[in-house]
Amino acid sequence: MRIAGIAAICSGMSVADPKIQAETAPIRRPIRQLDDAAANRIAAGEVVERPASAVKELVENAIDAKARRIEVAYADGGKTLLRVSDDGHGIPEDQLPLALSRHATSKIDGSDLLNIHTFGFRGEALPSLGAVGRLSITSRAEGADSAAQITVHGGEMSALRPAALSRGTVVELRDLFHATPARLKFLRTDRAESGAIIDVIKRLAMAEPMIGFTLRDVSGGGEGRVVFQAEAQSGDLFDALHARLAKILGSDFAANALRIDAEREGIAITGFASLPTYSRGSATAQYMFVNGRPVRDKVFYGAIRGAYSDFLHRERHPALALFLECDPTLVDVNVHPAKSEVRFRDPGLARGLIVSALRHGLAEAGHRASTTVADATLGAFRPENRAEAPVYQMQPRSGFIPQATPQSYAPPQNYAPIEPAQRGFAETAPAYSARMEPVTDTPAAADQPLGAARAQVHENYVIAQTPDGIVIVDQHAAHERLVYERLKKQMAQNGVAAQALLIPEIVELEAGAQASVLSAADDLAQFGLVIEDFGGNAVCVRETPALLGEVDAQAMIRDIADELADLDQTQTVKDRIEAILSRVACHGSIRSGRMMRAEEMNALLREMEATPHSGQCNHGRPTYVELKLTDIEKLFGRR
Repeated sequence: MRIAGIAAICSGMSVADPKIQAETAPIRRPIRQLDDAAANRIAAGEVVERPASAVKELVENAIDAKARRIEVAYADGGKTLLRVSDDGHGIPEDQLPLALSRHATSKIDGSDLLNIHTFGFRGEALPSLGAVGRLSITSRAEGADSAAQITVHGGEMSALRPAALSRGTVVELRDLFHATPARLKFLRTDRAESGAIIDVIKRLAMAEPMIGFTLRDVSGGGEGRVVFQAEAQSGDLFDALHARLAKILGSDFAANALRIDAEREGIAITGFASLPTYSRGSATAQYMFVNGRPVRDKVFYGAIRGAYSDFLHRERHPALALFLECDPTLVDVNVHPAKSEVRFRDPGLARGLIVSALRHGLAEAGHRASTTVADATLGAFRPENRAEAPVYQMQPRSGFIPQATPQSYAPPQNYAPIEPAQRGFAETAPAYSARMEPVTDTPAAADQPLGAARAQVHENYVIAQTPDGIVIVDQHAAHERLVYERLKKQMAQNGVAAQALLIPEIVELEAGAQASVLSAADDLAQFGLVIEDFGGNAVCVRETPALLGEVDAQAMIRDIADELADLDQTQTVKDRIEAILSRVACHGSIRSGRMMRAEEMNALLREMEATPHSGQCNHGRPTYVELKLTDIEKLFGRR
């Protein structure tokens, strides 16, 4: 319309001309009712974003059907074939056509949309898949004499026909998005789509350790290859979950995971979380579940970061799998068609439970450090390049050439080691720094977890002997953690001192940010930051934490507002104060290069055993390495 008006002016015609007005008038379109096929294709755009979304919906249906074994097969990243087979209770033959109708489900009766105990409840998945692909369902209900099959192509449903199936249901989806080819252009490579399918299966396998899962890639035809398999676990829930997580996240995670079990006001949290010394460079190994449903929630990730903020650098992330269980009426899962987001009636309660449960688990770990630290230490050892014994050869008489074989070698009685000066390289010999002191041990000291001190090397590392190995302690890192914990305890007892500003600072915020900052005023006051409402979109800063010295109140308040908008919580002030305490602890601890007496070394070991979190320094690095005697003997070929 605008272009036509400009063209009229350039040609000398008046925009008021009725002919021009008729050409540029907006076209009023009549309101039409979309047919079912178009409505299903539109709905599929929300429910089925990619092949992994289809797999998620179909496997969740199998879980809701009480299946004990679920097998998933895919071809070409799921673009040409997806097949989900289960041994659940199946679908009666007369209900198969209804299963392909929109908003038809056996999960709920529609009277209460908050009291939901199943994965599915919308009744949209199967009709959406049938609208964008070639879908067939073969099922045999429990107690039925035979199985039946129904297919739907492009929204057109076929008649029921008999099929061969012993029990359960098989759902097969071919040529996904053939009815909406534009969606195919937005899919990623087969490898990337396969990775997304694997991730979905692993998350659901974590949520259901009592169910067996098998994932196959049948791109080449035939039986294909097994990409992932997890056998059904039995026994105690924690034991079953631990075994399932060991299968999915690896044995290292299982060996370095802390058991989490807490409950508060009707919300329970269980699962496993890694030690700080077993961390990752990203948050990809963090899995959250609400009532068994895998979810991705930035509020939860913020709570996890807050719980580990005192033990890990901001660029390191723990690995964990946490399961929140609560009354369905306390959480809304009907937020998004993908059902990956939830909304709690009291999000602060859920967030606080996650933080307290993780910190309690970390405190119970005491001075424990991850086993991967010792594994890395042993991996760093390399056997010395020894001069090989001479191999004697003689002319054989019968074609046999004797070879020298390794054997134990005892030096002659008159053997004396050659001093470096006699070898001709006294000037280049390194000046090793190690000393040993006579130590009077008590039997109790030798039996302690960190053992009894035996030596100090390079004036920084304490070597202690334990009943079944040795411990190497970084004296500076260990004492830094101990001092830091004492400072935090003093701060918790006495509070954070605040300094009043001579002239209160007024900070203008964006619309809506002021209310969120003021809602956190009580929490901020605990750390010495006192703010008040100044009207409009402004807040008044009256006091700041004395530990921080001169503070840029404008920048701090804006950082707090951004963090509240992103995570619905703030750690800014707390993190800054703890950073100051960490620096104070660093400068007030035993320095590298200081020679320690045996009594001091043993006192350091005993205090580490009695102090929570002493297995890692303030940045998540280990404070000690423990080597078992059996591993040391392997290094020397004794085992």
